[in-house]
Amino acid sequence: MHIGKKLIVFVVGFCIPAMIAVSYCSSIWFDHRIESLKLDLVSTELVSIKSQLDKDIKQLDLFANIYAAPQSELSSLKRAALAEAWRTSKISEHLRVYHLDGGQLKLFSPRYDDPMSFELNSIPGYLLHGSSPHSGVYMDKGIGYIVSVVPNEPDSPVMLVRRLTPEYLSSYALQGLVSQVIIAQGVRQANPLRNTSVIELPSLIYDKPVHLEITFSDSVFSQGKLQHYLVPFCIVCVGILILIAGYIWLNLGLIRPFHRLMTQLEGINPKAKTYTPLIAGDSPEFVLIADRVNHLLAKIVQLKEHAKSSLGSISEAVILTDAEAKLVYLNPLAERLLGVKGPDVLGEKVDVLLKTDRNINQDLFDLMASRARQPILSKLKLQGESTRIVERSISTRLNHKQLVVGTVILLRDITQEELLKRKLHHRVNLDPITSLLNRRAFEDKLEAFSLGAQSIAICYFDLEQFKLINDSCGHSAGDRMLVMVARAMQSCLTQDQMLARFGGDEFGLAIRDHSALEVAQLTKRIVASVSMQVLQDKNNACHYKVGVSAGIAIARAPYISEKELLKDADIACFAAKGKGSNQVHFYDDKDKDLIFQRNAPMWAVRIGQAIEHNELLLYYQPIKGVGPGKHRQRMEILLRIQEPNGRILAPAQFIAAAEQFKLMSYVDKEVIRKAFLWLSMHEEIWEDHCISINLSGNSLGAEGMVDYIIQQFERFAIPSECICFEITETSAIQNKKRAMEMLEYLRKLGFSFALDDFGSGFASYGYLKELPVDYVKIDGCFVKNLATNAKDYAIVKSIHDICGVMGIETVAEFVENQDIIDKLQEIGINYAQGYAIGRPQPLSSYQPSQSVSRRLIA
Repeated sequence: MHIGKKLIVFVVGFCIPAMIAVSYCSSIWFDHRIESLKLDLVSTELVSIKSQLDKDIKQLDLFANIYAAPQSELSSLKRAALAEAWRTSKISEHLRVYHLDGGQLKLFSPRYDDPMSFELNSIPGYLLHGSSPHSGVYMDKGIGYIVSVVPNEPDSPVMLVRRLTPEYLSSYALQGLVSQVIIAQGVRQANPLRNTSVIELPSLIYDKPVHLEITFSDSVFSQGKLQHYLVPFCIVCVGILILIAGYIWLNLGLIRPFHRLMTQLEGINPKAKTYTPLIAGDSPEFVLIADRVNHLLAKIVQLKEHAKSSLGSISEAVILTDAEAKLVYLNPLAERLLGVKGPDVLGEKVDVLLKTDRNINQDLFDLMASRARQPILSKLKLQGESTRIVERSISTRLNHKQLVVGTVILLRDITQEELLKRKLHHRVNLDPITSLLNRRAFEDKLEAFSLGAQSIAICYFDLEQFKLINDSCGHSAGDRMLVMVARAMQSCLTQDQMLARFGGDEFGLAIRDHSALEVAQLTKRIVASVSMQVLQDKNNACHYKVGVSAGIAIARAPYISEKELLKDADIACFAAKGKGSNQVHFYDDKDKDLIFQRNAPMWAVRIGQAIEHNELLLYYQPIKGVGPGKHRQRMEILLRIQEPNGRILAPAQFIAAAEQFKLMSYVDKEVIRKAFLWLSMHEEIWEDHCISINLSGNSLGAEGMVDYIIQQFERFAIPSECICFEITETSAIQNKKRAMEMLEYLRKLGFSFALDDFGSGFASYGYLKELPVDYVKIDGCFVKNLATNAKDYAIVKSIHDICGVMGIETVAEFVENQDIIDKLQEIGINYAQGYAIGRPQPLSSYQPSQSVSRRLIA
């Protein structure tokens, strides 16, 4: 609806009815107020009339009492004089005085020319012969009287009478308000319809009631109502005139300029390349609206030009469709990519343009129906002068109401990217030298290769003498040998086998559903084929061959774990290398050496966790002096690991793994720290105790170990004579130079050293002569049979005699019974250690001997 019509509807349909409703409501309110005022005035007037009538009755009663007494006492002459005076007074004009004379009621001092003269012979006699005064209204022949009777003497009463004429009764009422006042006998009810009210009067005769009928006039109230009705009518007329004038003003100043502005807006074409600016009237608001619209139109044209230039310059083909999957726009790149011209194909279905994408129309309809926010991505091939691979992205187009009005199709040429991906995939998954699968691709494909297989065998190959080719002829020659080895292996394989180069000189082979015998035969053929490969070096005029060691691990369904198989095959290959060249070894889960090799990495990780979480526990085993003389109380510090469930692990389960993975230096440092800490907390044993701490071959002479020992020594401030470090002869010989420097430096600080497991290695007494040690611990293999084996007895005795000459004290290990102790004392061994002396106990439970306790008390 036009805005002018809306204003007319507003004025006629809302404003005028509102004014009429307000006027009507005010009239109702005024009528109500007039009725309330009328009721108030009527009530007030009735009270006033009743009050005046009661006042007249009292006044008459008063006059009767005043005049009755003098009259009875006056003589005849004086009474005549009083009568004459009464006639001449103005009071006699309104009142009449009667007295009872000879039983007859006579007028006192009558005036015969008075039209007010009247006789009251009809008054009942019992009222005249009463003994008490009484007053009231009396009706006689339709005329009302106010009568007051005063008995002066017996049978001689005086009676004052006022005649209630209509004129006199009218004097009681308010002129204009009361139209008529009538006195009548009997009882009557008020009549609201006739505007009549009734006032009950005090009757002179009890059984003859008297009342006044008062009729009120409506002329005063009707005139007020008429004046009131004229006021709202005038207000409504004035309001309508004001509304008409306001509408004319709004029409000239608002509606017509707005209509002209809307006509200009309707003439704007959104698809036009240019636009005509809007022209507004003189109203500042319309000028502002026109300026804003012109600014938006300029912005739209600018954005359209920017969008057109942007779509024409981007590196992706852009195709716009409507809701029916028909083409509405193609950018220049889309025209070149598809080999079409935009005007020729606009309005066609998309599948006509993209013939290789047969489901394009259905994809568009599904996307628009789902109102998906995420674009649909896919790849397709475009056939033309050359085949191209493009990435297709479809997303919805929304209007300002967020309704789907079409789709946007983006086509990006990814031909070069796909070629590059294939090259990268080749480089990532294939070995660049042999073109076999690399280790990563082999492990990724192994799970799918094993799917549904009854058995899987993994063969791990390690070339021998390959490093010689690299060192002698260079890596290019080594690469040629690797290619030859790969071809030799492939020549022995079938389609149900997967070969890969793991790196360096290592290869892997996966075999499906073959028996152990078939796998062994195939592996031997591969080993034989590889060993027949000969590399000729023209520069050195040499021929090179390589050997190969093979480890095999087999698993059967449903217990196939690809990762575990690879690990087991690697361990089996390590065992095959120990047998010699061109050997094949099967993994056996009952072989303890293989089990250790398999679990070594796990133990290495467990050791690191134990150090990190403070799970290393220190135990001790006492070393007792058995030789003559006074000895320090000695004990060796042992190492354990506590599992989270509380189980204690013996060192045999993790020490070898720690040595293999070079972790013993970290373990030794943690043991040194804990031992020094414990010793610093037991100052009472410093005087006569010495604890022995083992140093592994990795720690002996290791960089920074001496600095760490000195740092902990200064930190805990313990005496150096309480510490003895135990080293093995094998580790001391392997790191002789650095071990000698370490021993000499620490000995200067007061630390002592013991050579552990002496006699079980391949050292000679010459090394013992050179090593600056304080103690030699004879290996338990010579001690445990000492009491029954003469050879062991002789060896132990010779070691002790030589050490005695060198000033070195001896310690016997594995002392398990008293017989051995007796033999050791016979030889003169200084110290003994073993189960016969004491079993390992937690260091935290160690209690000093009683002698130490008594010394401390003293």
